[in-house]
Amino acid sequence: MICRLRLPVLICLGIFSTSILPAQLQPAAADSFLLFIKANKNKAALYIARNDTALAALNENKLMPLASTVKIMVAIEFAKQASAKIINEERYVPLKELEKYYLPGTDGGAHPGWLQYEKSKGNIRNDSVKLVNVARGMIMFSSNANTEYLMDLLGFDNVKNNIQLFGLKNHTAIYPLVASLFIYQNPKKIAEEKVLKAISKLDEEAYYKYIFAIHNQLKYDTAYKAKFRLQDLSQKMQKLWSDRLTASTAKEYVQLARIINNRKYLDENAYGIIAQVLEFPMENKAFQTVFKHYGVKGGSTSFVLTHVIYLTTNKGTRMELAVFFNDLTPFEQSQLQRWLDPFEAQLIFDPAFKEKLKF
Repeated sequence: MICRLRLPVLICLGIFSTSILPAQLQPAAADSFLLFIKANKNKAALYIARNDTALAALNENKLMPLASTVKIMVAIEFAKQASAKIINEERYVPLKELEKYYLPGTDGGAHPGWLQYEKSKGNIRNDSVKLVNVARGMIMFSSNANTEYLMDLLGFDNVKNNIQLFGLKNHTAIYPLVASLFIYQNPKKIAEEKVLKAISKLDEEAYYKYIFAIHNQLKYDTAYKAKFRLQDLSQKMQKLWSDRLTASTAKEYVQLARIINNRKYLDENAYGIIAQVLEFPMENKAFQTVFKHYGVKGGSTSFVLTHVIYLTTNKGTRMELAVFFNDLTPFEQSQLQRWLDPFEAQLIFDPAFKEKLKF
């Protein structure tokens, strides 16, 4: 289910559904998703592989904003450091440390939803939660606050270095999501076009330097967060913010997903932690009857929809998929949200569906 925000603005960076099972095939919806891609190739990028063989590709090398799909990189670094005992995934983190990075109204209710989930599971003790559950909240609920905390803990450079480590050639810099929103503020009520123009003129180095300075303010100054004005995030502001999010390609993220799926690159302990974080759907017994591994992460803004999955069936079939959209209208995104799960289910369980994957 797509994470949505029922407010005038939409800055929602999470997506997941557990409805991708054989008994829930909806071929008409799957066809609608595919027809949209064929009719809007300029808005879409897609790459699908099965057992290391490409099944379909469209604009697979085109840079696209990742939204929360970039959190896969954070999850991998978390697993690496936990496996190497650099961090202790079982230690408890005070919720107030996460609260520093939570901006109400900007994540579609992801962070409050995660907190409620942890409370329902009895996982919160003395207003603290295990570090591994912070990482799971980053993926399961797509909490941006959790992500910003983890990136700081793990080291932004360490997360960024995975781009080179995994051989990704087309990937822009990774930076704090929450802090970046502060750039798009207009407290002095200057003409919006002037503000947009000034932000657009910031080169990559200046943009990132500004963001990291804001991140440090959030980390050390408890009063700074109160300066954020949700009302300043007009659609034009959101669009520019969305366009400057970390970007990569569908092909690169299938490559990344394949590395995780093949279980050959990292050590066994790291893959065990990745399973805890990225493969949470496997806690569903219905998934266990079909899959050996199933990992997922996606994201959305008002204009972007991204989704990456990797899976290994109990019969040994492996599949990786990345589908990215940009420049969507609200209606288009609403439609795609409804059709995404049926498309992926049809792709996984209907052998004849691959014949339709011709672009």
